[in-house]
Amino acid sequence: MAYQSAYNMNYQILLCLVLFSLGLLLPLPSHSADPSPLQDFCVADLNSSLYINGFPCKNPDNVSSQDFFANGFQQSPGEFNIFDVNVTRQDVHRFPGLNTLGMSMNRVVLKPGGLNEPHVHPRASELALVMDGNLFVGFVTTGNVFYWKIVTSGELFVIPPGLVHFQLNIGHENARFFASFNSQNPGIQFAPLALFNSKPSIPDLVLSKAFQVNQSIIELIKSRFATVSTVSTVLKSSY
Repeated sequence: MAYQSAYNMNYQILLCLVLFSLGLLLPLPSHSADPSPLQDFCVADLNSSLYINGFPCKNPDNVSSQDFFANGFQQSPGEFNIFDVNVTRQDVHRFPGLNTLGMSMNRVVLKPGGLNEPHVHPRASELALVMDGNLFVGFVTTGNVFYWKIVTSGELFVIPPGLVHFQLNIGHENARFFASFNSQNPGIQFAPLALFNSKPSIPDLVLSKAFQVNQSIIELIKSRFATVSTVSTVLKSSY
């Protein structure tokens, strides 16, 4: 009886060790929003004429070490848009080595009072680390619940995929944060431009009914985004 008990205990210990070993050896499921890679790497061939979901792979014979490194964040922020925001993107379009890896990162700098206007990333969640400044960060759920917090240096915030969110610099100095995404190309859609500067335009009647205002107000808002130069400055240095 004692032998059988010892045997069962040894068997359970062995089973636990086997399961633990399998947990270490078996690949973990991907939490990326993009499809999992089927090879070690697939450096994007940005010059390919093929149109596929993502980018074709560069010939491995033409891949170099440089394809796996990027220095975009070493550069100082360039021009700020009309909302006093500058974004330096490191996605697959600028860092081809990210292709099929399901990740990308942005550096965002906001002047005092700068607003990263309400927008969504349709293909990714966002996890961000605040480096400098004080940010008012918020997002709205599909149930129209507004979650927000004032975050400062060393704090993180997360935005679930596809939800409307924003960041506002409420400090007296520039604010800076780094945002990571679980997609090589998270995409972005700005709420103001989507509603008031689509091509072709959403009819004024639709927007006036949606916002419960006179059509003249809709026309006034549209006029703010009417010129090519204004729209380009909104999009310039954005995600």
